[in-house]
Amino acid sequence: MTSRTTVYTDGACSGNPGPGGWAWIVPDGPFAADGEPMTTNQRMELSAALDAVQSFPGPLEIVSDSSYVVNCFKDGWYRGWLKRGWKNSQNKPVANQDLWQPLIDEFLARKDSENDIRWTWVKGHSNDTWNDYADRLAVEAGSTQQPRRGGSTPDTIGEPDKPKIARSSSDEVPDGHRIVVTGHRPPELGGYDDNPLADAVRYRLVDIIAAHRSLHPDLVVLTGTGLGAETMAAEAAHLNAVPYVAVLAYPEFEAPWPAPARTRFNQLLEDAETTITLQKRPPENKQKAGAAHGRRDGWLRKHADQAIVVWNRSEGPIARMVKGLESELGEENVWIIDPNEL
Repeated sequence: MTSRTTVYTDGACSGNPGPGGWAWIVPDGPFAADGEPMTTNQRMELSAALDAVQSFPGPLEIVSDSSYVVNCFKDGWYRGWLKRGWKNSQNKPVANQDLWQPLIDEFLARKDSENDIRWTWVKGHSNDTWNDYADRLAVEAGSTQQPRRGGSTPDTIGEPDKPKIARSSSDEVPDGHRIVVTGHRPPELGGYDDNPLADAVRYRLVDIIAAHRSLHPDLVVLTGTGLGAETMAAEAAHLNAVPYVAVLAYPEFEAPWPAPARTRFNQLLEDAETTITLQKRPPENKQKAGAAHGRRDGWLRKHADQAIVVWNRSEGPIARMVKGLESELGEENVWIIDPNEL
């Protein structure tokens, strides 16, 4: 049986759009990198994966810090695109189709065979040796716009990309039309596993955020990235190529979550425009944790122009959140998604 080749891929872009580079590298093996003068980070991530897949016809594992790439295959985004004739959920052409189509074609041609392609996400800037190599090669290619290929680990390599820096509440929020998204947790959305109700809410969020983007090209989504509606908000923003800001009440609040949820949380932080952590240390008890989340909710109300709330109109914390948002922003600026009506 042919052994599986592991390839680390990465993309980088200065300006997004702007000059960019992509790279892949096999641990202690060959590598490749190239650049484009005007591109986006997502296109560079895709270009790296596509070139790697086309370079290795045997069993393959692609390791990437791009959830845009990995989750297309992990979560099956491509199935909907193919079913709709390469249209997204808003019936618009899928972005970057010229790169997605050959990559998905290759994946499907090798699926369920001994030469299949597997996809693994790794957190960027987490001291993973080979992710760091791919990152530095991509940054170098974006800077020099010169291709590089070799049969073994390169002796010289560029500087690493600069990771996103977490901000505090005193820092300026990114400019733009800011819309906060919040609402119910998984128990009110069909449970913690994938289910039709959660999917319906997610698709509705994608549609509403797309509509807001058409009205406000400078749209920015604010989300606490908690389980449920807030996680879906980050996913919906990402799918619409809308920047989002992760606003955390305190560090490590995801620590009690199951491992898969923590992994997804870290993916979302990697893809965020920036992360704002309002409290330096985790709270000492549940009472103080509740107070910290209350302060976060107040911060979101203060910095938002509009809001989307996933709420089944029941009494409780979400009802109070809606009341506070309507008082702060005006009722006409608060959109309600009622799961019972989907």
